[in-house]
Amino acid sequence: MRPQRFSDFVVDIVKNDPTADDVRTLAESGDTKHPFGVVITVGATESRWQFTGQLPEGAKHEGFLDEPSTGTPIPAGEPPRKTDPPEAWLAAALARAASPEIASVERWSTQPEAASQTGLTITFHNEARIFARAY
Repeated sequence: MRPQRFSDFVVDIVKNDPTADDVRTLAESGDTKHPFGVVITVGATESRWQFTGQLPEGAKHEGFLDEPSTGTPIPAGEPPRKTDPPEAWLAAALARAASPEIASVERWSTQPEAASQTGLTITFHNEARIFARAY
């Protein structure tokens, strides 16, 4: 899934989540520096997410078709809660979407060598990835 389509996907799942108060694309929020991403408001917390993509191994941008590649959805887990930190909230919302395109969602803060940056790596069944970085 390319970043543009992923942005649209995230807007759709967030606007339908009862714990979310607002969602808009970065462009709608006036951010012209980052081409793809969203702004999510949950309670009093606003988080901004930039999306960048990585094609499957060996794929070239020219000729790559962003067509859904499906498999078994990841386990839904617990629903997002208003008190969750933004990284946990977005990971839970993505898992609850039960998308057959998503093969895994990894939180950066929970990795053995946790990054200082807040974010997620979303891997799709076609091996493409989205890196969602909070800023």
